Amino acid sequence: MAIIEPVREEAELPHPKKKYSATLRLWHWANAIVITGSLLTVLSNSTITNGRKVSSLVQNELQHSGVTLTNDQARQAGHALSDSVWDVHVYFGYCLAGLLLFRLILEFFQLADQKFIRQLKKAYACFKSTKADRELAIHELTVKIIYSIFYLLLIIMVVTGLSLAFEDVAFLKPMRHTVKDVHGFCMYLILAFIVVHLAGVFLAERKRSKGIVSDMINGG
Repeated sequence: MAIIEPVREEAELPHPKKKYSATLRLWHWANAIVITGSLLTVLSNSTITNGRKVSSLVQNELQHSGVTLTNDQARQAGHALSDSVWDVHVYFGYCLAGLLLFRLILEFFQLADQKFIRQLKKAYACFKSTKADRELAIHELTVKIIYSIFYLLLIIMVVTGLSLAFEDVAFLKPMRHTVKDVHGFCMYLILAFIVVHLAGVFLAERKRSKGIVSDMINGG
């Protein structure tokens, strides 16, 4: 008598674990959009909507139309346009603060091997112990240190930006100029990071880490 063995269902293959979680990718691209928008408002107010340039332009254009404005009136018109752009800059700042808080909270809920702190410690441990591929270990540690500096800059930018947004608070008024200088200086450091980051991604795509941009889109 033939024995009929039960048909075994094929075991389902486990889904491959993503290199970057969906929430981290969402934060990355949202952060990129907000920082870009914030920097564009600064660029705009330094060039196109600069208060002095706009006031002079308004005054000259209205004179051609037979309308005469005093210097104070033209200056007020120019500052009104400039202030409206700064209002947009402040909104971007609030978004950046929210994204930073989201990233800090996210760090606690990431998978163990996706936590930034753990990756930083791992890169440092590899740097200390690896003898064979020293160049790769140095590269990984350098990248993690640069990102650590970037996160620190984000914290400083958010704290100083919020201080400027709420400058009417009594204890913040005496520090306004210092805070503004720190905020502006950190902006240039953020710009430097963006240049280094883009250059690093470009070089990585051409060498060992091909598909790094795709990984940040689909998770890797």
